[in-house]
Amino acid sequence: MQQLMGMMQGLQEAMAASKAEQEHMQADLTASQARNDELHRANEELRRGWRDVDEPETATPPREFSTPFSQAILETEIPNTFTGPKVTFTGMEDPEAHLTAFHTQMMLVSGSDAVRCKLFISTLTGMAMDWSISLREGHITSFAQLSRLFREQYLADPIGHR
Repeated sequence: MQQLMGMMQGLQEAMAASKAEQEHMQADLTASQARNDELHRANEELRRGWRDVDEPETATPPREFSTPFSQAILETEIPNTFTGPKVTFTGMEDPEAHLTAFHTQMMLVSGSDAVRCKLFISTLTGMAMDWSISLREGHITSFAQLSRLFREQYLADPIGHR
């Protein structure tokens, strides 16, 4: 009987230790869940912060420029197969050499007059781009006219506008 009582007491102690272990594990689980919730809240705050940086509430509207091209030129689409010319003009280079290089590249792709107008403007940078933007809106109706204005601008006063 004493042996049986000893076994019972051992089982009771084991059960008490097991219960204490379960309570300890439950406390750890509760703390872990609380920490997990805290991390989720912090993560959401960070996500909101990133969205605010990526998408500012008061975005500046894009700057609008007038275009020197006629409506017919504007409506002409550049085919997807066209690659832009590989020449650039800042206003410091020889304008005749630039026109010659541009014409040579356009002969290779057989672009229409309107396409040549659009692509020519894409070769201009810096002061030359500023010049093209300053042309009167809707004024350009052909590449011959654009070429003439370009020559007048950069051949008539080769130093003053560079």
